[in-house]
Amino acid sequence: MFVIIGIIVVFGAVVGGYLMEHGNLKVLMQPAELLIIGGAAVGTVLVANPLHVLKKIVGGIGSAFGGSKFTRQRYLESLKTMYDLFNKARREGLIALESDVEEPGKSPIISKNMFFVKDHHVRDFVCDTMRMAVTGGIEPFDVDQMMEADMDVHHHGATVPIAALSTMADSLPGLGIVAAVLGVVITMGALGGPPEEIGHKVAAALVGTFLGILLCYGLVGPLAASMAKTADEEHAFYQVLRVVMLAFLKGTSPIMAVEIGRRAVPGHVRPSFQEAEKVFRGGGAGAGEPAAAAAAAASA
Repeated sequence: MFVIIGIIVVFGAVVGGYLMEHGNLKVLMQPAELLIIGGAAVGTVLVANPLHVLKKIVGGIGSAFGGSKFTRQRYLESLKTMYDLFNKARREGLIALESDVEEPGKSPIISKNMFFVKDHHVRDFVCDTMRMAVTGGIEPFDVDQMMEADMDVHHHGATVPIAALSTMADSLPGLGIVAAVLGVVITMGALGGPPEEIGHKVAAALVGTFLGILLCYGLVGPLAASMAKTADEEHAFYQVLRVVMLAFLKGTSPIMAVEIGRRAVPGHVRPSFQEAEKVFRGGGAGAGEPAAAAAAAASA
């Protein structure tokens, strides 16, 4: 919603200021200039990127118009899922998680969290990591290295379409100049004609530069920046899962492992200790206990 509002504010302010100076909107309506700039910009993206990156660009632009997926509630649900998995492993041993990680869609624990079930990247990140832990004989340090490599590859894949869109944004002012130069060429061919006709062609040429700069800094560039923030939010989510699993594999109790994960949640969506405790304890006797009680349970 804020992306749409921002775009409206950008174009509304530009057009509004232009009208306040008694500008003629018809002069800005230059389909040929827009075709030159927009078509050439799309062409540069097609030349520079393979098909899978193009699909990610389209998907990323679409997601930029939606809200963030990584809300406070999603973090709570995910930490609750990890807490339940760890509790099962603590009671029955790590081998008891084999059925959960092999078929997460049928797991009575994981299947409760539809975000885990639907997002195959998150599901595989958790299940593959815990699958390696179930096999045994792997040091937590090695598991951490594996998770870090997985996160780096995923984050790199998420930033490739952002870089491509940023490159497109950077090219727009130059393509605007190309359109303006073509307009000047047309104007030079009309010298000797009516002054009104020459003035119209000069204005059309200048609109090309105007459109290139406006689309760069007012639309495409901000969209790329929005996609970058989404990628950072996703990376932060994986980081939380990473520290939670690593803490448990190092021998930390389930409640302390998820508390370490809660501390790693970005501040603007981090649930409070009381909120997390209520969810982890399921509203039972442990809900609302003071921090000392949680620490005592962790050390037990």
